[in-house]
This record gives sequence, structure tokens and C-alpha cells, in this order.
Amino acid sequence: MAVNAVMTTRVQKATGWRLFLMTVYGRAYPRIVGLLRERSWMFFDIFLPILGVSSYVFVYRAIGAPDVYVGFVIMGGAMTAFWLNVLWGMSSQMYWEKESGNLGLFIMAPNSLMAILLGMAIGGLFSTLQRALIITLLGAFIFGVQFEVTSYLQLFAVFMLTMVALYGLGMMTSSLFLMVGREAWHWSNLAQEPIYLVSGFYFPLNSLNFWVAAGASFVPLALGLDAMRQLVFAAGSFAPFLNVNLEIGLITVLSVVFLVAAKLLLDKMERLAVAEGRLTESRR
Repeated sequence: MAVNAVMTTRVQKATGWRLFLMTVYGRAYPRIVGLLRERSWMFFDIFLPILGVSSYVFVYRAIGAPDVYVGFVIMGGAMTAFWLNVLWGMSSQMYWEKESGNLGLFIMAPNSLMAILLGMAIGGLFSTLQRALIITLLGAFIFGVQFEVTSYLQLFAVFMLTMVALYGLGMMTSSLFLMVGREAWHWSNLAQEPIYLVSGFYFPLNSLNFWVAAGASFVPLALGLDAMRQLVFAAGSFAPFLNVNLEIGLITVLSVVFLVAAKLLLDKMERLAVAEGRLTESRR
């Protein structure tokens, strides 16, 4: 009788939003736990960026730049962590999964690719947020940066919207990088330094030509950094690119556009995989 009871027991399969959330948790968990287990990574992730930030600080002080520029460098150095996480942990992710043989399993699984990438994003955001926070606090302590936050609510809104737009961009480009194939590595390297320049990581975005700055606004970090700097530094200490409220509106639009584009591109990639049985750079 006990055997019959076991045999008649049905396993409840997760579907819909429950499956989506379980997939997000399943992909975020390894990245969070992996960081906590390998504490030596935290040291190198924090110590090496501090060295790069320090070099810009010494240059600005050597040429007699205003003290607020030191704060720009600290914030920019902290935010580079998010860009690198999106570039290497999101955009190139599907290509690396294909190389390691996991992509086919992801596509065959009943869960969506969007949930898989979202889980990776949340796991990466957890570790990157620690790195950015420690860099900001250490940089402010070592170099004596003074912050004057005018609105914590707006600052939180700008940061969260910037992260949504940024990781939405990473999800969108992950499918594009997969289509590019082996060139994904070269595209990742090519995009790294130019983004640092045109997004104003170490100087005000308004220092660039207006149209160059407007083009750079396609990367959410450009607008996000400019808005956050307006909210944490004294008014009038530098010339902003746009008004904070306008930049918040633009980042919101970018968030929606990138997330919708990511969903469409990932669905298209999945349909191609099902129809042709492969996803490689040699696909005809």
C-alpha cells in the first residue's frame, strides 16, 4: 500500500512566474555564494581598481583641478565595476555558455532565457555592489572627498534605474554577441576603453561636445553618472549635461527599450536554435 501511495504521488512542476523566479534564484545563487567562498577575489577586485582611481586623482591634483574632480574619479572608478560586470558577465555570457556546452541545455529547459540572464545579473550585481561601495568609501576616506546629497530618494531612483537599463543592455547584447561568435571577445575588448571615455567616468559629461555626449547617452551609465553627481556634489561645482529630472526620464525610457529589445532578441535566438538545431558563427 505504501508503494502504491508513492507511485501515485505526483510531482508538482513549477510553471509561469513561479518557474521564472526559481530560475532567477537558481542562477543568482552560485554567483553570490561563490563570492563569499572565495574571499581573495574581493581583495583583488577592490585593491586593483583603487590603484587606477588613485592615478587619476594624483593627475588632477598635479594640474590643480578643482577638488570636486577627485569626487568624479571616485564615483567613476566605482561605477566601472558595473560596466565591466555587464560587459563580461552579461554581454559575452551566452557565447561562453555555448563554448562550455551549456547553451543547448539552457534552450532545451522549460524556463526562459530572460530568467537565466536576470539571475546572472542579480548575482553579479550583488558582488559588484560590494566592490563599488567599498571603493567609494575607501576613496572618500583616503582622499577626503565630501559628499552633499540633496535627495536620497532621487539618488536611489537614479541608481536603480541605471542598473535596470544597464543590465537590460547587457541582456540585449548577449544575443548579439552570440551571433557574432568568436569575435565576441574582440568586441568586448574594443568596447571597454571607449565607453570609459565617452561616458565621462573620470570627468563631467558636459566636457565633451554636445552631440558626442548625446550619443554616449545610449550607454545608461553616462546619464546615470551625470545625474548622481548632481545629487551628491554641491550645486554649481560643475556644469551638468542635462537636468536631473530629464535624465531620470531618459534612463527610464532606456530601461524599457533595452528590456523589450532583450526579450525580442532572446526569443528570436531561441526560435533559431529550435528551427536550425544550432547557434554558431557558421550558421547559414
